[in-house]
Amino acid sequence: MATSKHYSRRGLIMMAGTSGLLAACGQVSLDQVAGADIDEGAFGNPTFNNHLAQTGQVNARISLARKFAESVPTTVNFAFDSAVIDAEAQQAIRAQADFMRQFPEVKFSVYGHTDAVGGEASNLRLGRKRARAVVRALGQFGVSARRLEALVSFGERQLLVQTDDRERANRRTVTEVSGFVESDPMVLDGQYATLINRNYVASQVPSE
Repeated sequence: MATSKHYSRRGLIMMAGTSGLLAACGQVSLDQVAGADIDEGAFGNPTFNNHLAQTGQVNARISLARKFAESVPTTVNFAFDSAVIDAEAQQAIRAQADFMRQFPEVKFSVYGHTDAVGGEASNLRLGRKRARAVVRALGQFGVSARRLEALVSFGERQLLVQTDDRERANRRTVTEVSGFVESDPMVLDGQYATLINRNYVASQVPSE
């Protein structure tokens, strides 16, 4: 039985605005309630987010996320039912690591995804396994583990190509800017403008 939902005009505007902010941050989740990133129901976090906005951290994060996405491939693809990093994936990870080493104040998250073949529970495990494989590979290319996390997996819930069949585009990880190393001197001094304007110089890591 179909269920209809009715939203007020104000509610639709608020949802659209929140979705735009989340998309700009590169943290959109199809499972997440609109506005949850800003106010999760606790008293303190909305104030904390407001502090981040006033100190420039939110704008810096958005700008660096854009710079990262424009500079290197953020997606790594996998073979069916596999978390093995092939030659094409390794090349993308090298490029990501090169960027990360030039911006040591920045933290990153790796999100694992699968296609729609198989059960949801197994796909969630596979997505997380893929994310962890990429994090390990980034570590091998000189990126500190304290700047990386592979704690989130969307399994089959965020398909790029809407199909129930095997689809390589859906079998992927996505690496995104997630924040800053809080103990870094530049972050402590609020030097976000300097950080954003730092030039990224493309180079390749020599093969081991």
